[in-house]
Amino acid sequence: MAKRKGGGWLETVKTVVYAGLIAIAIRTFAFEPFNIPSSSMVPTLLVGDYLFVSKFSYGYSRYSLPFAPPLFEGRIFMSMPERGDVAVFRWPRDNSTDYIKRIVGLPGDRIQVIGGILYINGEAVRREPAGLCEEDGTGVRIRSRRWLETLPPSAGGRQHYICEFSDTERFDNTEEFRVPPGHVFAMGDNRDNSSDSRDFSAAGVGYIPIENLIGRAEILFFSHEGTAFNPLNWRLSRFFDRVR
Repeated sequence: MAKRKGGGWLETVKTVVYAGLIAIAIRTFAFEPFNIPSSSMVPTLLVGDYLFVSKFSYGYSRYSLPFAPPLFEGRIFMSMPERGDVAVFRWPRDNSTDYIKRIVGLPGDRIQVIGGILYINGEAVRREPAGLCEEDGTGVRIRSRRWLETLPPSAGGRQHYICEFSDTERFDNTEEFRVPPGHVFAMGDNRDNSSDSRDFSAAGVGYIPIENLIGRAEILFFSHEGTAFNPLNWRLSRFFDRVR
């Protein structure tokens, strides 16, 4: 009896170990969950959203691995991001903090914002009024303008919504940025409340090394406002929404 009992404990331990290894493999090579702690991507993402990021979309770098061990440089099985992708990456300032923004510029692109309008390689991104942005996920009423942006056909032509309080804020008029080789340029959809590639200060993002990309945001699997344990705070309408 004692022998069988010991064998049962051993099988339990083996099952737990195997399950842990499988979970690590899935998080490393397939999908990893992330949550949204800030309002920089409103209206696309709200505070309290939880999403899956595909790790295989851009290939793998050291930042695909747990604790980012310096086992190799660059990316393997690399695929270039597309303009319009919502991507998670490691903040270039410390290589340890996760950020999420929308990629708008690829290596060699010229990016500029004039009067709140985004320009990609000299072409203005078309934007159309689309009502108001009224929440950020924390219950605070924000009441900024909501626009539908359409990237130029030469930049992929994808559409997404943005929020703007005005067209005269700090990063609504910028110099022209030329994205260097091996980097991308990303912006938050909440344009007047986002530290992104327009900001080269010590607290900003600047150009993002392609090596720092972790993956592409794919689908929301959970969303809540306030305490997550209270089902009354769950945003059921956002469950399983695609991130666009």
